[in-house]
Amino acid sequence: MAVRRRSRTRISTIVVVIWLLIGVAAAFQRGYFGSAEPSCSRIGSAALTIVAGPLNYLGLDPEVGCSVPQPSE
Repeated sequence: MAVRRRSRTRISTIVVVIWLLIGVAAAFQRGYFGSAEPSCSRIGSAALTIVAGPLNYLGLDPEVGCSVPQPSE
């Protein structure tokens, strides 16, 4: 019984790691790791692309729009 549970956990871990690696590849291909100045929306879009993983190659194009509040005068 414990062997089955460990086996399922190991397989699940491998699937999640592969999912995230595919997401990193998609983010790299979209140029999110370039030398441009980091911004809220750029970092958010990169993170969302990584989490979306293989869905990026099925047409999903996640983008995050951030607006930072301006200080009051």
